[in-house]
Amino acid sequence: MEVVCPIDAHFAQQISLLLEPHSSLQVQEYFDELITSKQCPGIQVKPTNDYGKGVYADMDFEEGELVLKDQILVGMQHSSNKIDCLVCGCCFRFIGSIEIQIGRKLFLQGLGSPEDVRFNEKLELLMHEKLELPYSKKFPLPGVINCPGGCKEVYYCSKSCAQADWDFCHSLLCTGEGSKALSNKALSKFIQHANETNDIFLLAAKVISCTILKYRKLKAACDKEKDKEKNHLSDVLGNHNFSLLLKAWKPILMGYKRSTCYKDCIALPVDVDVSDEDSFRMQIRQLAFESLELLKVAVLDEECLPLFSLEIYGHIIGMFELNNLDLVVASPVEDYFLYIDDLPEAEKKEIDEITHPFLDALGEDYSVCCEGTAFFPLQSCMNHSCSPNAKAFKRDEDRDGQATIIACKPIKKGEEVTISYIDEDLELEERRALLADYGFICKCPRCVEEEA
Repeated sequence: MEVVCPIDAHFAQQISLLLEPHSSLQVQEYFDELITSKQCPGIQVKPTNDYGKGVYADMDFEEGELVLKDQILVGMQHSSNKIDCLVCGCCFRFIGSIEIQIGRKLFLQGLGSPEDVRFNEKLELLMHEKLELPYSKKFPLPGVINCPGGCKEVYYCSKSCAQADWDFCHSLLCTGEGSKALSNKALSKFIQHANETNDIFLLAAKVISCTILKYRKLKAACDKEKDKEKNHLSDVLGNHNFSLLLKAWKPILMGYKRSTCYKDCIALPVDVDVSDEDSFRMQIRQLAFESLELLKVAVLDEECLPLFSLEIYGHIIGMFELNNLDLVVASPVEDYFLYIDDLPEAEKKEIDEITHPFLDALGEDYSVCCEGTAFFPLQSCMNHSCSPNAKAFKRDEDRDGQATIIACKPIKKGEEVTISYIDEDLELEERRALLADYGFICKCPRCVEEEA
């Protein structure tokens, strides 16, 4: 049976306006202002005929030169990765200490040895930073700051990061006693459902929550100034607050090129027959509806009801499926053990007696990095090429969740900056099959040449 969301029909006009693309001039003005505020010299975002918008070089770049460092608009660490890595919930830096990172991971994964009482005692000492590993001070990490709402789900590297995340979205998504959610119980059910099905629902919840909080801030400012004038748009909709909701929603709408619903942009799994595609799409829609209903009970704001339509929810998730970038932050634990391994043999032998049991217990997973997914407002504007002139690449100094785009060949001023959405080493047909999920056929010079 087709899933029906009553909000979709009741707020059809508002939903249509929330999804209506801005004009080329509005897009240009928005990104000019964004680039200035983020201090990203050297690039421009301009409308294109084929793909909506693209990023262009505003100066020459040499191969290997930094083109862009882009801050996250919305991002998250994968739920399954939280055992491996303790990172800041706002900027995704590793936090605590080398000892906490190792001890916590071994403890949570149950990798201690029941027979080795002495090792387990050392593990507990590591967890509480009562055992210092040799040379660990050479790899200092920010201290652990608790969530302002008191939940034990998210931690931070600083009070400023904790407050920024709280103000941005976490105050509505916190399960602690200080949460501003309508129902912590419903919120816990929503989180559990996302962890059991697809944690991309957690990202969608962040988008809705941050839009609600931004709307409330805008409305409070208007109320304070006693600005009750209704513009033309407000008169049409009969709701003077909707123009504020549109303004709060603007960074999200500006962020993606193509309006695509979740159920349509998910690639058909290899184990699902083409004849079962309709059933597969229906199951996806059902999961999204279940997730949305749980979120609605947890954080619903009556003045922001259109955000809780299945149409909007699907488009938010579709945006992440098509325009997100993997969030990767290298582990300092890997750096630590590599440092120990490079010590002179005589010194290394002595230190190995202390560190090697922990390395053995960690096994091949000692080097696991922070992994997640994120949406970056400027990087997401970059178009695809099978022969790109730039790539996402983390340098040694890049220790947080920002997107780092490096030129992989010389880029001249005025030239479009392109990246590859897929593995560009694949053959033409394989590349086109993967790009079909993005809804376009690549016409880059390489594809045109290979096709000919």
